Amino acid sequence: MTKKKTDPLRKKDPLCQCVRRSLKRYFKDMNGEEPSNVYQMVITEIEKPLLEVVMEQSESNQTRASRVLGINRNTLRKKLRQYNLE
Repeated sequence: MTKKKTDPLRKKDPLCQCVRRSLKRYFKDMNGEEPSNVYQMVITEIEKPLLEVVMEQSESNQTRASRVLGINRNTLRKKLRQYNLE
């Protein structure tokens, strides 16, 4: 009997499961090394693609994107500059 290959990007997994799996892999790959700035690393890794997708979905309309994200438009502009997404 052949074991079924699992897709690493399972479509039914909630985002939190994907993050959890990635973090466990990250710590395992550290081989006992002490990581640093994990919080900022995770925020950066998640925030940039979030902004990219929302801006694409809102057709680059910052007012609409800020409403979708639930953040102030000025905050959105600041984050777009931070990630060079202007």
